[in-house]
Amino acid sequence: MEETLMKTIDYHNVSILHEDYSVLKDVCFTTEEGEMVYLLGSVGSGKTSLIKTIYGELPIEDGHARVLGEDMMRIKTSQLPALRRRIGIVHQDLKLLPDRTIYDNLDFVLRATDWKSKEQRRTRINELLEWVELADSAQKYPHELSGGQKQCICICRAILNSPHLILADEPTGHLDQESGEKVMALLDEIRRKNNCTILLATHNLQWPVDFPGTVYECRDAQLIKESQTHNEE
Repeated sequence: MEETLMKTIDYHNVSILHEDYSVLKDVCFTTEEGEMVYLLGSVGSGKTSLIKTIYGELPIEDGHARVLGEDMMRIKTSQLPALRRRIGIVHQDLKLLPDRTIYDNLDFVLRATDWKSKEQRRTRINELLEWVELADSAQKYPHELSGGQKQCICICRAILNSPHLILADEPTGHLDQESGEKVMALLDEIRRKNNCTILLATHNLQWPVDFPGTVYECRDAQLIKESQTHNEE
């Protein structure tokens, strides 16, 4: 019997507005656990707006939309924090706190998500910093790290709570090729090891070649499925 994978995102005929402007309409797409999914498209085509609807920052105008089983058309504001704890977000502009060390940046997230034990928080943070080979940078501040190192820290922050879904908005857009490849390799490793869905907005057409997955393009207010390739496990 073939195994049925859980749908992490399930959108049908979804319309998305931003400041009363129709960004995307009749969006139909689904993602499954363990899938790598790419969003391509020019600046202003709707990639970021689509991502924002998935974690509830931007409301959906109409249609059917479920994220990790939650009905995004009916979800209450008070329920969003619980959903967001199951989603890891890698922002393009990093959003690291400049006045806190790398360790304190990560500890801030754990404390905000109800990790009461200081020892458990320390263990989790050290585990992830060792994974990205930045254990020696725990007491450094963000401005002391390179762009690639800071993005690796952002990935650590996104997976602190072992999410089922990671949303990455241009995570390699400001990085050189070598740093970008490292970031993509880390994300792909998370996908494989944790059976986690990765939804990644990018302009880099090489990533779907190097790290295969399902490719969509935001174009002319539509979300168009371009191709699908199989990941080598």
